[in-house]
Amino acid sequence: MSPTALPSSLELGLIGNCSIAALVDQHARIVWGCVPAFDGDPVFCGLLSPREHEGGDWSIELEGFVSAEQAYIPNTAMLRTVLRDANGGAVEIVDFAPRWHQNDRFYRPVMLMRRLRPLSGTPRIRVHLRPLAEYGSVKPETTWGSNHIRYLIPEFTLRMTSDVPVRLVRDSLPFVLDRDAHFVLGPDETLTQSVSGFVRMAEEQTLNYWRSWVRNLSIPLEWQEAVIRSAITLKLCQYDETGAIVAAMTTSIPEAANTVRNWDYRFCWLRDSAFVVRALNRLGATRTMEEYLRYLANIASDDGELQPLYGIGYERQLAESEVESLAGYRGMGPVRRGNLAWLQKQHDVYGSVVLASTQLFFDTRLARVGDASIFARLEPVGEAAYALHDKPDAGLWEFRGREEVHTYSSVMCWAACDRLARIAVHLKLAPQVQLWRQRADEMHARIVAHAYNEELGHFVESLDGNRLDASLLLLADLGFVKPDDPRFVRTVEAIGKGLKRGDALFRYVMPDDFGAPETSFTICTFWYIDALASIGRHEEARSLFERILARRNHLGLLSEDLEFDGGEAWGNFPQTYSHVGLINAAMRLSRPWQDAA
Repeated sequence: MSPTALPSSLELGLIGNCSIAALVDQHARIVWGCVPAFDGDPVFCGLLSPREHEGGDWSIELEGFVSAEQAYIPNTAMLRTVLRDANGGAVEIVDFAPRWHQNDRFYRPVMLMRRLRPLSGTPRIRVHLRPLAEYGSVKPETTWGSNHIRYLIPEFTLRMTSDVPVRLVRDSLPFVLDRDAHFVLGPDETLTQSVSGFVRMAEEQTLNYWRSWVRNLSIPLEWQEAVIRSAITLKLCQYDETGAIVAAMTTSIPEAANTVRNWDYRFCWLRDSAFVVRALNRLGATRTMEEYLRYLANIASDDGELQPLYGIGYERQLAESEVESLAGYRGMGPVRRGNLAWLQKQHDVYGSVVLASTQLFFDTRLARVGDASIFARLEPVGEAAYALHDKPDAGLWEFRGREEVHTYSSVMCWAACDRLARIAVHLKLAPQVQLWRQRADEMHARIVAHAYNEELGHFVESLDGNRLDASLLLLADLGFVKPDDPRFVRTVEAIGKGLKRGDALFRYVMPDDFGAPETSFTICTFWYIDALASIGRHEEARSLFERILARRNHLGLLSEDLEFDGGEAWGNFPQTYSHVGLINAAMRLSRPWQDAA
């Protein structure tokens, strides 16, 4: 079977540079990528099955193809694929987006680069570069010159420059690859040096950037490769222009086969971003936090009111619509653009903002340490948290058909006030210490009284409720209860019995607006692993962690959901939540560096 005829799967690699990103399949076919940014027009939309035109991809097709192998260049975001043919020919393809430090800033253009190299035999290839526009509905007009092709995408013209003769690419003609070939796809700008020299220089500089970045991570002794890959993935999900962190790079990958549960995740959820910041902070990568706090400053309102999510360019309105020109992942539509969750009330966001900001006041390594003026900007967030902690909301699972007073939302509101009290102590602001500690203690007592079900013997999903959900696994991590509190231990045990199936967890099991969930929510499994370790079931947690690691894709990446039986990945990809869970669990479970031989 030709690589371009293979069915879609999430056996994909992510390349990017914090301005642009693309997903590459096992045979070096770029099947997803938006311009000019993560939330832009998916000019590479092959992953979601264009209805009206062939293409939406960029493939290197090897005649007589028989096998492929693929791996990241260690400790980088650069992907290497080798294609082999039936006659002993082999081609190496290195894909990356350039990123390095120069002139007191990061060079990170809207640009993808590909280097092809013959490894053996006389491989014969075709280059299919077939971007589409307006979500696959338009085949862009093209023009060309002596060594470039221009694709007239509305509002952003792409230029492909190469040392391969233009006609071979323009008409997808077969040719023998007998020397290195170089491709640059980016803005409509003329290169000021040879394309081969530019790509070689960019490859070296980008490799050096990523290896330097990784070298400064504080990684655990065990599972280093998995943690490093997750850290790089999280880094690639931050949009440097504003500091926003997207939940995932894709839209509309369904949570399970043939379900309408699919959403556009190319936006900045304050909750998800706070988890990302905390995970990278644990690894010592604090720049992500500093850039994200810059983003928060630009979306902050004077009254402290917050939406659950915003656009990466600070957009507040993210109207949701269905895209008819894309059939969907494996034809499983609808494909959505935008996300109606921006209209919801999700009260945990107030705690998310304060938690993401807290380290700013205590970490002296940072360029700017938090002070009284920054604290004053956080206090309206705390005021909102105090006012809303016992009010109904849609919850972190974003229920569209009901509202309750969700325990997790209430606890996160408490966390906002608790952390403000701690920061006030650090800043020696006595009146604020008294105010925020009094409020936090009042909230804590009220939440415990209504979120702990005496009859069931464990915490429950909503105040005065009787159901379980996996977010209760975070109560100890948030400091709401101690890990050895019998009430928390019984909650972890109840979740293991009620939500766990095999090696994975549902986020909840009760039917919602779209029926009963069918797949596991990957971060919930990591939360469970973390909670097991915190209550003393360390070896059980390690064993489960190893089994979940084995379910990553061939490049070590995770989507949002996993099938319980077959282990197939579903949901948007790669999912920041899932990689946060992996990092946190590895950091908790790893043997200390003192144990290294």
